[in-house]
Amino acid sequence: MNAFVRIFVFSACVSLVLGSTAKEILSSEFIDGLSEEWWGPSGEEKNASTCITPFRVKMADKMIKDLRFRIKNRREVTPPLEGAAFQYGFNSDELDYWMDFWANHYNFTEREAYMNKYPQFKTNIQGLDIHFVRVKPQVHHDVEVLPLLMLHGWPGSVLEFYEVIPIITEYCEHNGFAVEVIVPSLPGFGFSDGATRPGLGVIEIAAVFRNLMHRLGFEKFYVQSGDFGTIIANQMVTLYPEEILGYHTNEPFLLAPNVLIPYVAGSLSPFEQSLVVDPALADRMYPILKIFLGAMEETGFLHVHATKPDTVGIGMSDSPMALFTWLTQAVSWASRSSNKFKHDGGLHDLYTPESIIDNIMYYWSDNKFTTATRLYAESFNLRTLGTGIESIPTPVPTCTVHAKDEIIYMSPAMLKIKYTNLLSSVPLDNYGHFLAWEAPEVFSRVVIDALVEFRAYHAKNKNCNHNEF
Repeated sequence: MNAFVRIFVFSACVSLVLGSTAKEILSSEFIDGLSEEWWGPSGEEKNASTCITPFRVKMADKMIKDLRFRIKNRREVTPPLEGAAFQYGFNSDELDYWMDFWANHYNFTEREAYMNKYPQFKTNIQGLDIHFVRVKPQVHHDVEVLPLLMLHGWPGSVLEFYEVIPIITEYCEHNGFAVEVIVPSLPGFGFSDGATRPGLGVIEIAAVFRNLMHRLGFEKFYVQSGDFGTIIANQMVTLYPEEILGYHTNEPFLLAPNVLIPYVAGSLSPFEQSLVVDPALADRMYPILKIFLGAMEETGFLHVHATKPDTVGIGMSDSPMALFTWLTQAVSWASRSSNKFKHDGGLHDLYTPESIIDNIMYYWSDNKFTTATRLYAESFNLRTLGTGIESIPTPVPTCTVHAKDEIIYMSPAMLKIKYTNLLSSVPLDNYGHFLAWEAPEVFSRVVIDALVEFRAYHAKNKNCNHNEF
């Protein structure tokens, strides 16, 4: 038995053990408990409303005045090293341009109108007021409408999908269906409440969003995700496989040991590697040391967020300049790994200045940096990872798309260990981590194609129960 086979046998054993353990932990009582857990202020359980209330973003004059004062009275910062570009972090030579634009040229009135271009609402789920955008297609009542839950991540927001929404919700008779989109702000992000006590991680948020969809009248629905939204969606398709009709992600990412073992196996020789990944895409995964060192260089923020989010949050809540540089440094890196060699971090190459500041405002205006970054501490810990939920396979039909410059690539051979009904895995020759923001037409096309695949899958398997393992 060669090394590759031995590793795969070991991988299967790990999957079996962890999956078995996880299934015991994720009993019906556990799952029911997730849906009932209260994350709001203590003693308010009996006062919770089930109403769905219209919401509009409001940039208060007092907030704008204070923001401009802080920007204009910012402290002089240390100049960058010669030729460093973004290799040491945000290039401080770029700060004057961005701070001047934010304080003097960013039109708060126009941008507020842009943020309010779609219907928005709030509703209380498990003690948290959850903000969400909901856009229905304009179609005749006899047209089938597919409900699609779309989940963003950090350092993004619902605004990532604003140019995508009109494309996805536009009815195309050829497809035979229309799409209604529901785009919530993650708990603690934007205009959604953060928890008042520890414990609200990706598993718990999965229940919150499942309850949100039920509140809106959808017992079954589709899910699309990227970044942290993907980790949340992974829990949803595992906990509620009978309710999710299809899952699409533009950043398939798994933390299960049984998925990572084949990745290591592929480094043994070119032959083993060819069994793990298409040779044409191997440079997205190998050599392992290069990938690992690149991740170590750029993800220091993750360790800070996962251990001391409140400490770093104090500075971000007080200084718009600090908040801007912390968030946009991450945007720059995730968009293109080569951006660190550009003097401006490549920010002007892909996004408008208005769209970058819009996203920052989702963290600044309601002071949500700290509550947003706590998601890392609540998710990357032994309590969450110890459940083994990432190792439980899910039968939910799944489609993935992989941008050329995505921060991580996992091959179909790896993904099928989790997603047993992986229908398609589409590699792109361009684009980066924020696919919907950067290339809305490309993103919309692959999402619609996935919905077509999901419907075809269910039509073919209508007499089978795809939720049985």
